[in-house]
Amino acid sequence: MAFLIRRLGFYLLAAFVAVSVNFFLPRLAPGDPASTMFAQYGKNLTPAALDSLKQAYGLSNDPLVVQYLRYLGDLLHGNLGVSLSQFPSPVTSVIATGLGWSVLLGVFSVLVSFAVGCGIGAIAAWRRSGAVDRIAPPALIFVGSFPYFFLALLLLYLLGLKWSVFPLGHAYDDGLVPEWSWTFVSSVISHLTLPATTIVLVSLGAWTLNMRNTMVAVLSEDYLALAEAKGLPPGRVLRHAARNALLPNVTMLGVVLGGVLSGQILTEIVFSYPGLGYLLLQAVNTVDYPLMQALFLIITLAVLGANFVVDSLYVLLDPRVRLGGAR
Repeated sequence: MAFLIRRLGFYLLAAFVAVSVNFFLPRLAPGDPASTMFAQYGKNLTPAALDSLKQAYGLSNDPLVVQYLRYLGDLLHGNLGVSLSQFPSPVTSVIATGLGWSVLLGVFSVLVSFAVGCGIGAIAAWRRSGAVDRIAPPALIFVGSFPYFFLALLLLYLLGLKWSVFPLGHAYDDGLVPEWSWTFVSSVISHLTLPATTIVLVSLGAWTLNMRNTMVAVLSEDYLALAEAKGLPPGRVLRHAARNALLPNVTMLGVVLGGVLSGQILTEIVFSYPGLGYLLLQAVNTVDYPLMQALFLIITLAVLGANFVVDSLYVLLDPRVRLGGAR
């Protein structure tokens, strides 16, 4: 418990630093969002009109300290500002349209690739020089070496366009209303399959190879040789070895889960999937500073939160962490 409290304090401090950087960085840059967005009007935009735009968009000329304190207060109340590109919609409403789809696609894909990759890696190490060990790791690394967008376009062309096995894009069929019905859920699954398969295929090789190499090292430990000498069933020995070999992959899992909101932007663009990656691209193209700022903040906090979850899993998986925290 002491270990988790210390880690929680560290992540809260890191979150505060991230919030502060997220506020000051765009404001210390030359110009402001209103001037940038409406620069194309040139002399047609009077100073009075520009001031009116700033007021409408919630931009202020107050000192930075005053703006910063107001920004922290707004964050505590869940107010992330107004979207400039979708004015007058609040940023929270705009983000809500894509957050659920990004979480669904990213978390599902990462957990599937993690579970399958770790399972294949454990079997390959347990049966070294067997068929799985000889074929699976190099084949998966080869598939993962393809450019991300190329594999997505290949799957889209073959399974979506040419053979019409799966739909070409979006999150569900046009004309459907989101509801808990089999018609809607099945449509979501069919639209999710191609982008999720792309993410799984690209990342599966890394999970498999990391698990295989760590498992080989763990299997050479003396305590496992002693367990086999005492007559423990092979399945139990395998579970003990796999539990310890999982630790490096669990660390990487936290980083990957934290980055699911930003790491699948190419997949969302290729498949027109309405997630945060696609939304971030639109925000950059339309110079929507409040939306970009909110998305960067959410991505940063997601990484910190995922790493705290990983630290909590470490306490469960490795008793040495609990003992170290107790001291």
